[in-house]
Amino acid sequence: MRTRGKKYRAAAATLEPKLYAPPAAVEQVKSAAYAKFDESVDVAVRLGVDPKHADQIVRGTVSLPHGTGKKIRVLVLAQGEKVKEAEAAGADYVGLDYIAKIKEGWLDTDVIVATPDVMGQLGALGKVLGPRGLMPNPKAGTVTMDVTKAVNELKAGKIEFRVDKTGIVHAAVGKKSFTAQQLADNLQAFMDAIVKAKPSAAKGHYIRSVTVSSTMGPGVRVDPAGYHQ
Repeated sequence: MRTRGKKYRAAAATLEPKLYAPPAAVEQVKSAAYAKFDESVDVAVRLGVDPKHADQIVRGTVSLPHGTGKKIRVLVLAQGEKVKEAEAAGADYVGLDYIAKIKEGWLDTDVIVATPDVMGQLGALGKVLGPRGLMPNPKAGTVTMDVTKAVNELKAGKIEFRVDKTGIVHAAVGKKSFTAQQLADNLQAFMDAIVKAKPSAAKGHYIRSVTVSSTMGPGVRVDPAGYHQ
């Protein structure tokens, strides 16, 4: 059994064994965060779905109003005029040369955007990019001819989410240095997207539990009542 450190136990002791309203929950996360670095604020949502069934997969994207607080490195795989577009939009890496680099082990990017005409060249990278969540996907808006829009949205705080095999969706919704209002706004936008992505095949309670925490801090349970549909 994992033994928690003194700082963690002290932070956990400040929490009451109850469900917090979202604004109060993020306040608690901020006050309980004790690490010296600017911790991420993460949310874990347990859903009433069975991800083993394709019609109960929950996935989507959401643009967080205040961004994630993290510098997102974007690779754009494109050719011709789209290369100039991507560079002008502020992409960190651009060009098809990176396909060979990825085959050699290069993965210093957070998101990959590709134009439809080059997707055929990415088939061999599926086993590398797929497990890391880096494979471009039309549903996530990362396979598109509008690379300017894609890069701008990603840089501004657009994130992708997908339920894992245990029925939980994880995401980072900001940093400890954000104000409580910014974190509450981001959390609300994320939860709105989760509710919107509810599969028609999902039965019973959809939002089972919501927990927010800082990278090192204890989890704070959020009252999911306001998120049910």
